[in-house]
Amino acid sequence: ARLVESGGGLVQAGGSLRLSCVASGFPFNNYVIGWFRQAPGKNREGISCYSRRDGRTYYSDSVKGRFTISGDNAKNTFYLQMNNLKPEDTAIYYCASVLFLSCAPEIMGSPRGSTGPFDKWGQGTQVTVSS
Repeated sequence: ARLVESGGGLVQAGGSLRLSCVASGFPFNNYVIGWFRQAPGKNREGISCYSRRDGRTYYSDSVKGRFTISGDNAKNTFYLQMNNLKPEDTAIYYCASVLFLSCAPEIMGSPRGSTGPFDKWGQGTQVTVSS
C-alpha cells in the first residue's frame, strides 16, 4: 500500500489550499485516512480523519470550521480543503491510513505525539502560511 500527498505550498494568511492524498495498493476498501501535521519543534498532531467505508469524519479543535476532509472513493483520492489559513498552520502535512477501523477522535493519537494505530504514511507535503 502507498500514499502520496500533494498540494502543499506557500500561501498568505487567510488564504486556502487543498491537499490531496492518493491511495494505491490497498488489499481492502475498509480503511481510514488520517491527516496529521508536524511543525518544527512540535509533536505530530492528528487533525482530521475520514472513513472510506461510511464517510465518517473528525476534526481537531485547531482546524474545526476551517478545514474539510472528503474522499473520492472511485479515485481512491482524499482531500483536505484548508480555508482561512493561519501562520500557526505552517507544518509538514502527512496523510496516513489504517485498515478496518472507523474514523473517531480516539484513533487520532495524543498531544504527546502518539499517532495512534496508523501504519501507512505518505512522504508529507509542506504548507507555509505567511503573515
